Amino acid sequence: MWNSTEIYATRDDDSFPRAAFFIGRVNVKKVIVLFLLTSFLLETPLWAGGLGSDKTMYIGGTVASLKAGVEGKSSTADTKVFVFEYKGGRFVVPYDRVDSLEYGQKAGRRVGMAILVSPVLIFSKKRKHFLTLGYTDENDKQQAAVFELGKDIVRVTLASLEARTGRKIEYQDEEARKSGVGN
Repeated sequence: MWNSTEIYATRDDDSFPRAAFFIGRVNVKKVIVLFLLTSFLLETPLWAGGLGSDKTMYIGGTVASLKAGVEGKSSTADTKVFVFEYKGGRFVVPYDRVDSLEYGQKAGRRVGMAILVSPVLIFSKKRKHFLTLGYTDENDKQQAAVFELGKDIVRVTLASLEARTGRKIEYQDEEARKSGVGN
């Protein structure tokens, strides 16, 4: 006998004890609500990925004082220097020493989220935004720093760097140009 709000197995004849077939009483509506609530609560952190939308991460380059993977905040608010502040330090590049700016993207599928949350997410893409800053250090040696930018700070950072350095951004491809310029 089945009820729409309770799931349990039973037999009409008494040849088997009822407890042997008892699965348990489960309120289907509560299970569905709990599943949806859990999905929505887990979706935000999973959707966000690793880097926060307003954060910056040092990916690599020739900067000896920074370890790859260091996360912090970048700022172009100062009129003289680009600043990357991270836990335990601060990296500064004067705008007049910047000699190249390059922007690119890497798009990937959300396979992990599709498995955990919904197979529909396999059709969505997650984009990573990369800024390469070429500059000469205080010893007149060429240096480079590659940063991953959060999606909310890409356009502001690129526009500010172009204006403050007087250098044009070199885009790796047309998709990067569209994303960086906002077309």
